[in-house]
Parts: sequence; structure tokens; C-alpha cells
Amino acid sequence: MSKILIFDQSLEKLGVLFRYSGMNLQREIVTPKEMVKYRWLYSLNFMVVLSAAIASVYYIILGIVTGKSFIEVTSVTPCLTFSILAMIKAHYHLMYEKHVKELVQLLRDLEIKENNREKCVEKEEIIADETRFLNKVINVLYVLNCSMIVVFDMTPMVLLAVKYYKTQEFEMLLPYLDVFSFIPYELIYWPFAYIHQIWSECVVLLEMAAADYLFFTCCTHIRLQFRLLQYDFERLIPDRSISKGERYQQEEFHNKFAELIKWHHDLIHSSNILEIIYSKSTLFNFLSSSLVICLTGFNVTIVDDLFVIVTFLTFLSMALMQVFFLCFFADLLMSASLEISDAVYNCKWYFATPRVSKQLLLVQTRAQEPCKLTAAGFADVNLNAFMRVLSSAWSYFALLQTVYSGK
Repeated sequence: MSKILIFDQSLEKLGVLFRYSGMNLQREIVTPKEMVKYRWLYSLNFMVVLSAAIASVYYIILGIVTGKSFIEVTSVTPCLTFSILAMIKAHYHLMYEKHVKELVQLLRDLEIKENNREKCVEKEEIIADETRFLNKVINVLYVLNCSMIVVFDMTPMVLLAVKYYKTQEFEMLLPYLDVFSFIPYELIYWPFAYIHQIWSECVVLLEMAAADYLFFTCCTHIRLQFRLLQYDFERLIPDRSISKGERYQQEEFHNKFAELIKWHHDLIHSSNILEIIYSKSTLFNFLSSSLVICLTGFNVTIVDDLFVIVTFLTFLSMALMQVFFLCFFADLLMSASLEISDAVYNCKWYFATPRVSKQLLLVQTRAQEPCKLTAAGFADVNLNAFMRVLSSAWSYFALLQTVYSGK
């Protein structure tokens, strides 16, 4: 019985996200029948989220025209921003579906090759450390996302029950009132509006989580392979000087060296595929995160309504966590690719012939160019980028504070 790949186990943890969001991860869609079978849920969810986004835009325009306060006008901005972001992430996943399948297969092949190599305790510890950390992060994010759904969707119901208990009056509360811009503010429509908002919110979280967790998973497994490659490079040359057995040792070196070069090339290619899939959506992610962090932080500081504060804090924490983990996992991948250069330097090249040393120098020079992920080429995705997002959000926040306090 064949051993289940660790990478496949990681993908299984994401199965529920892709299944209920309607996004396809591994199925090959060829015929029109398969297109309908595997795309109908995605299309339905897309229309639900799109209708929520349109309602939010209309609510903002209507609020500006009718002279509503800044808080009322911007109350739906985080919801609108995340809705658009979810649609963009799902769209690019759909657009680059073939690249996703190629990347998944490439990471599987790399793990199969590693399983066929000689086992050692150090490598097993590397694999265990990386997968354990990934599982912890995804488990925590699953819990936090479920908590956000509960807070967002159940808070109006709790407030409704409290007000009814105190005043014996039923008030039709919603997480946001944008839907009532289109339909009459009447009890008969209230359950449908509430279901629509719960549905759209769940789809947004599912699509964003599916895209992001796949990103985290691929980054972790590429980093894992880079660390295993470092281990093999550091032990490429035996700890002894070249003697009369030089020819045999040099032939042995070249066979192993060629294998490691191919391995390094596959990892660079994997990083490039990941860049193709996520670079454009990451750019919008950075831009939208600065806006959401700024607006939610500003609204939390000036409102007194507990319900509004809890709602905005939920969005603020969600925006901060999402952009942080994107930058964090991309930074881990970049750091691991740079560490190949150090591994080559530590491989006892001084015991090798000059020709071998020159070949190792070429690998070391190439490894000094990191495998980095970017926001459509405008900025590298790493922890420095996260600090720049926070800096931009703080600048916008300070500007809003100045304008608002000057009124």
C-alpha cells in the first residue's frame, strides 16, 4: 500500500473550502457537462457575492447623495472591499487553473523523489517542523474565521433579542443595511435579506481562505524542499581530501551534483508558477488592506455603538491577519531560497578540485538571487512589505483624523 504524500494531506485540509466555494483544485474539466457539473456552485456563489457588492456600492452612492454621515457611508466599505477581493482571488484561481494543477503535480513529484532518497533523522525533523507549523497556522485561522462568522452573523440576533426583551418591540437588524437600499424595509423581506448576507459572507470567507491557504501550503512545501536541498548540498562533498581515488569520487560527485541542480531548478520553477498565480491578486490585496485597516481603525476610534465597534474590530483583525500571513509565508520561502547559497559555501568545497569548486561557485551565485513573490512586480511580498502596508494605512488614518477633527 503506497504511502499518502504529506503534500496531499495538506491539500485534504483545504478540501472543504474548495468544495463549498465551488472553486476547482484538482479536477480536469474538459467537456461542457463537466463544466456545468463543477462550475454551477462557483457561478451561483459569484452572483450572490456580486449582488452584495452592488448593493454596497449603491448604498455608498445613496448615502453620499442623501448627505449621510461619514460613518454611515463607510460602514459597508470593509464588506465591499473583501467581497471584491474574494471575487478577484477566485477569478485568478480560475484563470490560472492549469498552472495550479502544474504546481500541485510538481510538488507531488518532488516529494516522491525525496521519499526515494535515503532517510535520515535530520530530514525527518525538517519535514515534521514545517508541516507542524503549517497545520497549526491553518487550524488557528479556521477557528478565527468561524469565530468571525459567529460574531458577524449572530451579533444582530443577540441585539434583537435584548431589545425585544426590554421594549417588547421587534427591530429588523442586519449585519449591514445595504440590502434594504433595494428592497422595502419590511418584515416579510427581512429573513431573505439576512440569509443573503450570511450566504455572501460565508462565500467571501470560503473563497479568500481557499486561495490564501493554498498559497500558505505551497509556500511551506516549497520552503520544505529548499531546506532539504540545503541539507544535501552541505553534505555533497565527503569530509576527506581528494586522494588517488579522485576519478571515482569526482564521477560520484557529478551524478549527485546534477541531481541537486535539477532539484534546484524545479524549486525555482515552482516559485515562478506561484508568482504567476498570485501576483495580480496580491497587488489588490495590498491596496485594499491599507484602505480597510485605515477605515476600520478610524471608525473604531470615533464611534460609541458597541455593535459597530465589534463589527469594525472583526474586519480590522481579519485584514491585518490576512496581509500578515501572505507576507510571512512569502518571506519564509524567499529566505529559504537564499540559504541555498550558504549551504553551498558550507559543503567543504575546499576538499574538491578547482573544477568542482568553480561549478559550486556558479550555483552559489545563482542562489544569491532569491525566489521571491511580488505584487504584480510593483513590490516584493515579504515582511518589509507588511510594514509598508501598515505605514500607508497609518498615513491615511492620520489624514482622516486631521480632516475629521478640523470640521
